[in-house]
Amino acid sequence: MTYSGRMRSVALELAAPIVVTIFVLVAWQFGVWASGISNIVIPSPVEVWRALVRQAPQLREACLQTATAAMVGLFGSVVFGVSSAFAFSQSRLIRSAFYPYAILLQTVPIIAIAPIVVIAVDRGFYGVALISMIISIFPIITSTTTGLLQVDLNLLELFRLNSATRWQTLWKLRLPNALPYLISGIRIAGGAAIVGAIVGEFFVGSSLKGLGVMIERKKSGIHTDELYATVLVSTLLGIAVFAIVTVVGEWILKRFFGMSLSGAGRNR
Repeated sequence: MTYSGRMRSVALELAAPIVVTIFVLVAWQFGVWASGISNIVIPSPVEVWRALVRQAPQLREACLQTATAAMVGLFGSVVFGVSSAFAFSQSRLIRSAFYPYAILLQTVPIIAIAPIVVIAVDRGFYGVALISMIISIFPIITSTTTGLLQVDLNLLELFRLNSATRWQTLWKLRLPNALPYLISGIRIAGGAAIVGAIVGEFFVGSSLKGLGVMIERKKSGIHTDELYATVLVSTLLGIAVFAIVTVVGEWILKRFFGMSLSGAGRNR
């Protein structure tokens, strides 16, 4: 593909979601106006925007609080998730014994775990970060374990013929192969970490000033436009984390391994 063709393709990819968003907003505004529904039930996009501007300082502080807790939780999930995946890839017995517990973290409702964690561990920042880690660790464990295990058998045999140690095989063969899987897992876990942090904040009361606390306060009031604005910021935060992980992951793969996330996905 020529340079102009690539630029046209990128422009279309960027324009498509913008056009859809504009269409949704126009339809939403027209629907509220035409139906005459009360703004307490469903505020219009204009009212949500005004609420967003009106609450900008509080939303900025809350967004920073939630993002910090989510990033701490995501970092913890990457460290413990990758460590678990390393252990799972080295022993089928370990995988059989402990993998069901990883599944348990995904299947137990976070709304049930959150109050237990907050009460038992910390009714503050670290409790929220731990909840964020719990909800975001499963995609990293599964993706990384898959990448570590799905290695070309011919390459494994080549390493054995050259008397490579288990550590050398892990570091020089399995880990590079698993990197695209790991980045894909982090992309999914990033959004989950935001959700976990917000859910955790529902149970910490007024000790924090995150987005979850703001949502909890706004949901029982009559200012529905402010509630919508807070939810919108929460959504945009999750999108931002996804985009940042994608861009950084693509750069790492291209810069050091000559791969891409899309190419890795086709080769799976």
